[in-house]
Amino acid sequence: MTLNQTENMVTALLTFSFAVLGLTFLLGANPNALIATFSFYSLGTVLSESALGAFTGIALLLLPLMTIAARFNLVSAKAVALYAAFVTAIPLLTLLSPTRWMADLGGFPIIGSGQGIIKYFAVLPLFLFLFYREKFSHQQLTYLNFAPVAMVLLWIGGMKFFEFEANAIVGLVETSPFMSWLYAVFSVQGASNVIGGFDVLFALLLGAGIFTKNKPVIIASGLACLSVFLMTQTFLFTVPDTFNNTTIVNRLGQFVIKDLWFVANLAVVAYFTISKPGNAQSQKAQRS
Repeated sequence: MTLNQTENMVTALLTFSFAVLGLTFLLGANPNALIATFSFYSLGTVLSESALGAFTGIALLLLPLMTIAARFNLVSAKAVALYAAFVTAIPLLTLLSPTRWMADLGGFPIIGSGQGIIKYFAVLPLFLFLFYREKFSHQQLTYLNFAPVAMVLLWIGGMKFFEFEANAIVGLVETSPFMSWLYAVFSVQGASNVIGGFDVLFALLLGAGIFTKNKPVIIASGLACLSVFLMTQTFLFTVPDTFNNTTIVNRLGQFVIKDLWFVANLAVVAYFTISKPGNAQSQKAQRS
């Protein structure tokens, strides 16, 4: 992909995902997540559920609007980058709450809330790529965008080896035409181990490929990692009642929509490791 194509892809994925998240919260989806988040800031009982949903929805909807405006130089890059940092910091800081972790299982994030929150680490590197690319080397941007991909695959992939996580994903796997066959071959735990092993293996291989600058390894492992995040998008259509007439998608829908950020991270990694971008002057020329 060219620089312009990569920028457009990243912008489209960010815009679509945050627009969907914003609309769902605005329409009243997942109020428990909002209460848990704002309770960390002692605001969970100060504002009503509808007020929390409206505030969060509008805040999230502003981000894609500002991103598009910044791409057309209608607002400053600094403004949108700072706003993106603010929007992502609100949920990420709640990771400091003990309610997000399972201390008796090594400190893994709680299913659902904690796992969904760590995904926000993927966002800021994308805005750095879009608007502050000239301030970082290609290698720095590559590792900044690889890091959240590796973190979520290693972390959530590692959880698949625990019984509680194996049982938690049954509803996703058994309704998927792409994955349900696993239960015909393996036990519930065995299938979960296969999924987790796949995630961990290819995250490590992608990191090794980037470190050694081995393009065949980067391509093969990158596609494998991409398949993980594309597979989760199919759950929107295969898991019953994910879509609804009231809030567009439910809590599960919000959870998997965030995986589009990792697709964007991988696009940035692919651009810098496979597409052989030129020097800074040629990048600026492509951008203009």
